[in-house]
Amino acid sequence: MNPLYVEAVGLVAPGLPGWQHSLATLSGAAPYVAQELAPYQPALLPPNERRRATQVVRLAFRTSEDALTGTDLPASALATVFASSDGDTDVMHRINHALAQPARLLSPTDFHNSVHNAAAGYWSIAVGSRLPSTSLAAHDASFAAALTEAAALTLGDELNTLLTVYDMRMPVPLAAKRPIAEPFGVALVLTPRRTARSVAALRLEETQQPETTLADAALERLRQLNPAARALPLLQLLARRGAGTAHLPAGGPTLSVTVTLP
Repeated sequence: MNPLYVEAVGLVAPGLPGWQHSLATLSGAAPYVAQELAPYQPALLPPNERRRATQVVRLAFRTSEDALTGTDLPASALATVFASSDGDTDVMHRINHALAQPARLLSPTDFHNSVHNAAAGYWSIAVGSRLPSTSLAAHDASFAAALTEAAALTLGDELNTLLTVYDMRMPVPLAAKRPIAEPFGVALVLTPRRTARSVAALRLEETQQPETTLADAALERLRQLNPAARALPLLQLLARRGAGTAHLPAGGPTLSVTVTLP
């Protein structure tokens, strides 16, 4: 396949509060130290939407807004792919709990936020985008599936594309069946052609190679604690500004992502 180009990266996780603030850790120059994320108010959300936005939507915005700091492309000019392994599980839990009660009183705000494309809807409203948008889920392969979809939009339709993948902690009792222990969000701004701000070129290929793990035990634990964090091997390559290949879980085979300098 032709290469697609990474113009900017966004990252939000405990101890990784933004792409620029995380480069030393991901490149191996500084140790990873997990720290709770501070509360965040999305800069792009209008006040009315901000009041209704859930923690999952705020994580998606925080990650996407971090990526936008690395590009001159306007947000409204980007097609979007939003992916989450399990969506807004806090909303899911509250709805299930309400439906189990005799009165079955369901919050209109929770109902409004229950759809899987809620974050994409908030984003399109906030930035005024009318370009194609896809929202998807693929369990632990969500990042690989979303990257493949974003590559199709970028190369097939020649669209500059924002890819954002995110998952929050699971609430009790859902956590017993699907343990996601830490929030994690990653975003890439992808372009079909090299630009003055391109940081890497990517080529994707389906392989049977085992998925890439991390030598740093703390980062490897983080990789395993959240489906979106399966992107960490690729993020390490991008942070080190070198060539290499990351093999990402893709639901059977692996997605081989080869990184070269632009």
